[in-house]
Amino acid sequence: MTMKYLKGVSTLKLDTAKCTGCGMCLKVCPHAVFILENRKAVITDADLCMECGACAGNCPVEALSVTKGVGCAQAVIKGFLNGTEPDCGCGDDSSCC
Repeated sequence: MTMKYLKGVSTLKLDTAKCTGCGMCLKVCPHAVFILENRKAVITDADLCMECGACAGNCPVEALSVTKGVGCAQAVIKGFLNGTEPDCGCGDDSSCC
């Protein structure tokens, strides 16, 4: 089963000009968000990203950025702790995540 979080709100960004194709993001991403194509990382589906920050924290050339603790990861944690569905507290405006 593939876990997708809140559609279209991930803060994950990849600067392909900086990417050296080391593959570290593939190794550390718990949801297989990345693949290597033409010796560069590629985001397969940003909606799979839980914004944990492992990729950005382990990228040796700072080609990746993600705001940890917001959006989907925070919504999932909050839902788990409250015993509810994931909820970032935005109401119907998912653009704030």
